[in-house]
Amino acid sequence: MLLKSLASLCLLAATAFAVPAQEKRVHHHADLSDHAHNDGEGFQYDHDAFLGKEEAKTFDQLTPEESKDRLGKIVGRIDLDKDGFINHSELHYWIKHRQRRYIEENVNKHWDDYDKNQDDKIAWGEYKNTTYGFYLGEEFDDIEDKDTYKSMLARDERRFKVADRDSDGIATREEFTAFLHPEEFDYMKDLVVQETIEDIDKNGDGKISLSEYIGDMYTPEEGENEPEWVQTEKKHFTDLRDTNKDGLMDFNEVSNWILPGEVDHADNEASHLIHATDTDKDAKITKKEILANWNMFVGSRATNYGEDLTKSHDEL
Repeated sequence: MLLKSLASLCLLAATAFAVPAQEKRVHHHADLSDHAHNDGEGFQYDHDAFLGKEEAKTFDQLTPEESKDRLGKIVGRIDLDKDGFINHSELHYWIKHRQRRYIEENVNKHWDDYDKNQDDKIAWGEYKNTTYGFYLGEEFDDIEDKDTYKSMLARDERRFKVADRDSDGIATREEFTAFLHPEEFDYMKDLVVQETIEDIDKNGDGKISLSEYIGDMYTPEEGENEPEWVQTEKKHFTDLRDTNKDGLMDFNEVSNWILPGEVDHADNEASHLIHATDTDKDAKITKKEILANWNMFVGSRATNYGEDLTKSHDEL
């Protein structure tokens, strides 16, 4: 039971206690696609950004006629003021909406696993019992690394309490979303920094040294020469991360590292799509202009764009 529960926990709340690779510690908003943004090689990035990654896979299976028909219906939803034009603000809002859908669908997919009494809320007890099971009563005594699991439980409880804004011990959908995806919520960001420090800080002084910083991403093999990129990371630590030059990264320095100014991918993509399809250069696009460039916005099995078209049904 514990292994099954922990598998679900790791899937849903991996950032709670899993130690990600160094390059994934920086919490940018998720990019819009796993594909490179290179229109010269295809429009898969644009498809993912405009439709959402999962919906883009569906469109890849449609004929051009079906794709254009569905695209026409989507255009009507994007045109919020119903003036017949889609401006940058409307397209930006739509793309951000598709981003948010991923997180909402992730929460909804697993909601019933935790909401045992089906009251559309998740109490801390429901989450704890579902995740850790009857091993709680034994204080993990039968688990080889029981101290790790005790630490995981304590860390989950702390995060749950921070996400629980009204402190009633019960998470609404929004609060549970903050628990699972804390980097998406401003009021959770101090906790994200704290958890990052705890992951890397091996001597428990509340700060990150150069050796701890490097050790989080690189453990040399015996006789191995240090890779060049490690030297580069050491220089980044000294020149960029440790701003007060005391040899350590404190809370504020870690925050500046993992929570930098965000790149608004949705804003950039909205500008890109309008620039590429606005034939009369009025800074707005019409349904006609969009349908004339339908293969930039959506895919189909006849376009030959994107790696997904070469995959089997099972892979998709």
